[in-house]
Amino acid sequence: MTPRADADVRPITEAEFPDWLRAVKTGFLQTPDLTEEEVEGRRARFVPGRYLGAFDAGRCVATFRSFDQELTAVGGARVAADAVSGVTVTATHRRRGLLTRMMERDLTAAKERGDVVATLVAAEYPIYGRYGFGPATRASEWTVDVPRAGLDARWAGPADGGRIDLVEAEDVRKLGPDLHERLCRVQPGAIDRDELWWKANTGAVRLEPSWKQPFFAVYRSASGEVEGMAAYEIDDHWGDAKQPLNTASVQWLTGVTPAAERALWQYLCSIDWVVKVKSGRRAPDDLLPHLLPDPRAAHITSQADWLWVRILDVVRALQARGYEAEGSLVLQVAGVDGLTGGRYRLEASAEGASCAPTRESAELTLGIGDLGALWLGDESAVRLAALGRIGEERAGAARKADALLRTSRRPWCPDLF
Repeated sequence: MTPRADADVRPITEAEFPDWLRAVKTGFLQTPDLTEEEVEGRRARFVPGRYLGAFDAGRCVATFRSFDQELTAVGGARVAADAVSGVTVTATHRRRGLLTRMMERDLTAAKERGDVVATLVAAEYPIYGRYGFGPATRASEWTVDVPRAGLDARWAGPADGGRIDLVEAEDVRKLGPDLHERLCRVQPGAIDRDELWWKANTGAVRLEPSWKQPFFAVYRSASGEVEGMAAYEIDDHWGDAKQPLNTASVQWLTGVTPAAERALWQYLCSIDWVVKVKSGRRAPDDLLPHLLPDPRAAHITSQADWLWVRILDVVRALQARGYEAEGSLVLQVAGVDGLTGGRYRLEASAEGASCAPTRESAELTLGIGDLGALWLGDESAVRLAALGRIGEERAGAARKADALLRTSRRPWCPDLF
């Protein structure tokens, strides 16, 4: 077994990609079998230098990849993000610092490129805080008991003049990107979807051998404009008395207007034979439960942290986002690995913000990970202060931070990457 210091951590070559992908699947406890279609489909995202591996005697034993991403900040601005994914360390090579070496290498390169933040979705909670990431959004999943929901059983379509249509995969590839772009203009926490995402989620490219075609529904307003879209699948379950007990499981649902969301959820709950609807990952303050006459018919079946954010440039991150209140705040930010940190004065208003290094006395002290958790507006500085995570150097500073940073609607990242 190779000593820790001698492990070879480096960018992989394109020829090594199948072995790297096999190591990823091993790390996530999936079968290491690979199909040619799976390899070629995922190879389309290969960028030299952005795929890292750790090698022991020629075998890939740890993996890491990053890619360019656009993340929507509060107020709708899009910032350049270093999206981190495919992070694994094989069980035989744990506790050797392999992830630390790969993470430090990648974040240093991201900062040099000028990325404002780094992002990831954490499979395990305790891992990423030590690298300066903080949980910035949460996701909730509801299960709707349709017979209890109180919806009109005679519903046959939206009452607003709009309509629901089932469409084919090629229609989704044509209509979906523009709809998602509209969502990203207004939804803090949303990330861009590339062409491969649309191909993989409509079957044009098969990245998973078990993938099967879902149903696709589109909502068009009375003027004919596409304002919503959903992908869902339905199981085939019947009770002992020959009663249908099917569940509709939403893979993704996008609505850029409340009318579109209402119509799509009503449609899903009106499908014959469906007695339960699983919402898929939604924002914690999603409209869904309260669109039902009886909100208790929807109960939360899953709720957890989702998108994690690591601030790489404090000044640009705080200047990029919008603010619903006016005020100033001096922050002492403790960095990690020498990449980010210092003391900054934030001046914010509804018209914009400025942020610059300062020698003024700090009002609030916090780690870079806690700043990442606060940046999208979901976390509360008052709560973090109560937990002992951040320090108030001036009485009331945490409450002032909440007045500046928190948002009226919670951020949401619809996607896994």
